[in-house]
Amino acid sequence: MEGGAYGAGKAGGAFDPQTFIRQPHTILRMVSWIFSIVVFGCIINEGYINSPTEEEEHCIFNQNQSACSYGVTVGVLAFLTCLAYLAVDVYFPQISSVKDRKKTVISDIAISALWAFFWFVGFCFLANQWQVSNPNDNPMNEGADAARAAITFSFFSIFTWAGQAVLAYQQYRLGSDSALFSQDYMDPSQDQGPPYPPYASNEDLDPSAGYQQPPSEAYDAGSHGYQTQDY
Repeated sequence: MEGGAYGAGKAGGAFDPQTFIRQPHTILRMVSWIFSIVVFGCIINEGYINSPTEEEEHCIFNQNQSACSYGVTVGVLAFLTCLAYLAVDVYFPQISSVKDRKKTVISDIAISALWAFFWFVGFCFLANQWQVSNPNDNPMNEGADAARAAITFSFFSIFTWAGQAVLAYQQYRLGSDSALFSQDYMDPSQDQGPPYPPYASNEDLDPSAGYQQPPSEAYDAGSHGYQTQDY
């Protein structure tokens, strides 16, 4: 989309789904969305086990309920965040104010970097708790594949969200360096000013530029009227 601010076209342009889906930012959001589903899905479905002698289920990660709760919480919130920002990406070209676009891009940078940090913490937390888990607590090794999948996709999510932050920063730099738009740009369709300059009446004209009497040699204002010249 050429001719727009912060990497998007001018407000009011037609939405192209194919172009939108092929954008790197959109691809990373969808990949992050899938990774979040894998993480919280694995923990919810197979992340809780119980021993034959106990009815109460324990978290597969060293029986630490905080580890499972953290993984599920981060996964679900990341899932919702991806959906929210995908909707923002669809609506973004319709934002006519450059200031609003700037705020949206800055929020994208902050949120993406924050989630990359959350996933880093989640990866370290889950990996550590899985490493120190007591094999006697899970002699049948139930849910091991799901636990490893949650750890692996938590690790991958660090890079997908960090990539979103980098792309958003590049988008911010693109908007900041653009000379095509001013900070006060508004959609031309919303301009309420007159399309043409106001009509100037005779009173607005310079009196000195008004009608001038022709030279007296060509016309006599007296009773003689017009004077002919001899040849």
